[in-house]
Amino acid sequence: MKILQIIPTLDRSGAEKQMTLLACGLAKEEFEVNVCALTRGGPYADDLKEAGVPLTVIGKKRKFSPAAYQRLKSVIRAFRPDIVHTWIFAANAYGRAAAASCGVPKIVCGERCVDPWKESWHLSVDRALSKKTDAIAANSVGVRDFYVERGIPASLFEIIPNAATPLPPSGVSKDEILRRLGVRLEEGKPLPYLIGMVARLWPQKRIRDAIWTAEQLKFTMLDFHLVIIGDGPQRENLLRYRDEIRITDRVHFIGQRDDVYNFMPHFDLLWSMSGYEGLSNTVMEAMSAGVPVVASDIPGHRELVLSGKTGVLIPEFYGEPIRRRTEFCRESFFLLRPGADETRRRMGAAAKERIESEFGLSQMLRRYAGLYRRLHNQERRSV
Repeated sequence: MKILQIIPTLDRSGAEKQMTLLACGLAKEEFEVNVCALTRGGPYADDLKEAGVPLTVIGKKRKFSPAAYQRLKSVIRAFRPDIVHTWIFAANAYGRAAAASCGVPKIVCGERCVDPWKESWHLSVDRALSKKTDAIAANSVGVRDFYVERGIPASLFEIIPNAATPLPPSGVSKDEILRRLGVRLEEGKPLPYLIGMVARLWPQKRIRDAIWTAEQLKFTMLDFHLVIIGDGPQRENLLRYRDEIRITDRVHFIGQRDDVYNFMPHFDLLWSMSGYEGLSNTVMEAMSAGVPVVASDIPGHRELVLSGKTGVLIPEFYGEPIRRRTEFCRESFFLLRPGADETRRRMGAAAKERIESEFGLSQMLRRYAGLYRRLHNQERRSV
């Protein structure tokens, strides 16, 4: 069965990671997989190459590019896929239209996140192209519900959660990480707590809220440091805000990293304050490393974090952001306070068990393979 995966880029991000895991992991004796990056390649291109998965980069440079659309159609005609599977809005739009134009037997669309940023024209495109779509693979119930409320038929959706893959062992110790952050360690004194965030620096992730929360947590007299891994358009504004409220000594921006696995097992907590998500890869990776998660109570987080068992969910308190931040501070103090080590250990163990039992790579591959087979068999029956 020939499967063409179409995605905007191969940047190091959530959907790109899941697509790469899928393209590399499908059984080669049953599936022939090609990948097409609509705009550019990226770090995951190396994973595809190592797995022997062919990659074509279209090189789309503008939002509306008839030339890129024609190049994409040429790729589809040359490969003659049985199924085209698209990921994220640009690829969902260009890819589905091109696949339908080329007469591809079956078309799968990947919706990966609750997307409140979409304007009416984005949603009009989604609704129009849903008529040419045989299935929509969503990674969470929250994503499905978001699109059903905006006019996409519920019958199209297949819920296939993301996969969490085991992180490589950390190559550094916690005290070495602290030294790299410039933290002075005192002999005989316990190491400070580490709170981690791994996120793009833009409004969805509420990094400003995290800095505010860290500033409040400082008044509890806990010895802690907040490590923020990631980059994005808000970086300079966030650095200024951190410095203005004088918490530079506790909040560390260390940029985009390819070695998050070195940090993750040493986090005592992971914060995820997002206003919306699909199914967070970062939260899954933290849970798989046995790290308790304190997260906003939104649909994507709710499907991962069992509040009180694998971590804590903080109510959104819509219209009351200060109350939400205060709850993050309070619950984080509860989990880091003296005597709470066993609570964190128990939560971390439960989190790891949950990911291993319900969100493994084999489960995701099996579900996608079953979807592809079902669609392929429907096509053969209709001929």
